[in-house]
Amino acid sequence: MAETRRVLGQSSPLATTLTAIYTVPGATQAVVSTISVCNRSAVAATFRVSVAVAGAADATNQYIYYDLPLFGNDTFVATVGIALGAGDVIRGYASSADLTFNVFGVQLT
Repeated sequence: MAETRRVLGQSSPLATTLTAIYTVPGATQAVVSTISVCNRSAVAATFRVSVAVAGAADATNQYIYYDLPLFGNDTFVATVGIALGAGDVIRGYASSADLTFNVFGVQLT
């Protein structure tokens, strides 16, 4: 099995819109090592991050961060170890269009 370390996904979603940041391709597994959320505005905002197994519809049990506050011009960084299978989706939601999500990790093919 080949391992590729990479940026798994990047997104600057519209405000109050749940958006897929990374979807694991078919016949692939992934391990998310880091999730970062950057607030590009001077105004505080909140964000959410969820993990949807097999791309399931949004549900409350999927959230790993929910309405976390993020000060203006600040960045949240979490070192995690989320194992994902083919079709799993990391989603982000921001209270402001000024937030950027980045997901880093390893794809296994």
